[in-house]
Amino acid sequence: MLLMKGLKIVTKSNKTIWLCTFILALASFKKEVKTIVRADLKKYFEQYKVTGSFALYDEQKDTYILTDPAEFKKAYSPASTFKICNSLIGLETGVINNEDFIIKWDSVVRDNVKWNKDHDLKTAYKNSTVWYYRELARRVGGKQMKYWLDKAQFGNADTSGGIDLFWLRGGLRITPQQQLDFLKRLHDNKLPFSKRSTDIVKKIMIAKDTLGYVVRAKGGWSDGDPNTGWYVGYVETKSNVYYFANCIHTPDFNKAPARIEIVYRILEELKLIQK
Repeated sequence: MLLMKGLKIVTKSNKTIWLCTFILALASFKKEVKTIVRADLKKYFEQYKVTGSFALYDEQKDTYILTDPAEFKKAYSPASTFKICNSLIGLETGVINNEDFIIKWDSVVRDNVKWNKDHDLKTAYKNSTVWYYRELARRVGGKQMKYWLDKAQFGNADTSGGIDLFWLRGGLRITPQQQLDFLKRLHDNKLPFSKRSTDIVKKIMIAKDTLGYVVRAKGGWSDGDPNTGWYVGYVETKSNVYYFANCIHTPDFNKAPARIEIVYRILEELKLIQK
């Protein structure tokens, strides 16, 4: 006869105890995620005369593809990639109602002519309108912003440097690994935001929508030491999801388009998308 008392097993013979212990050990075993290093893909960074790293997570194969494992865990300012999280927080707090919520232009003429007009959430996201998101952050306020950053576990969740600048020139930092984790939780609806807020943000994130795949993404640029350009997002096909985080470094802002172009070159080489 066999009786269970918590995890302790009582039998007429102690001979079965080792077997149950072995079974429990197997049940608690977690499969290690596979990592493939593809240093050869650095050729695309070399072609554009920039440095940096590319990281991809293949959900179906539970596998990472990395050009540089060390860079995968190095933290940099998220710059405008934070607009994904900022949009979620704005919606969740009720500061903005939906993707059509307009913030009036402050009449300050800026170098980017696309910014010099009223914007709603979807156009501000598409054009990476910095003043819109700075105003959004001010309306959210420091206390609520910190609360949601901690809850969402976005990077190091550091809001030092000013409520409307912390993701640009303040203390907020994030690694490519953390970017992928945040994107996966977004896709899987596992972030601490309502489905409504999440669905709106997923909608405005669409960068490409084809018959074969959909890309949701955001770029970012940070002037610092070093200057950093991001392009992060994910590709949804009919049978799989591929999450990517590309991070480039260059003192030349004119090379900023490389952060995006490198991603598509690599996705094509890996045969994950077609031209």
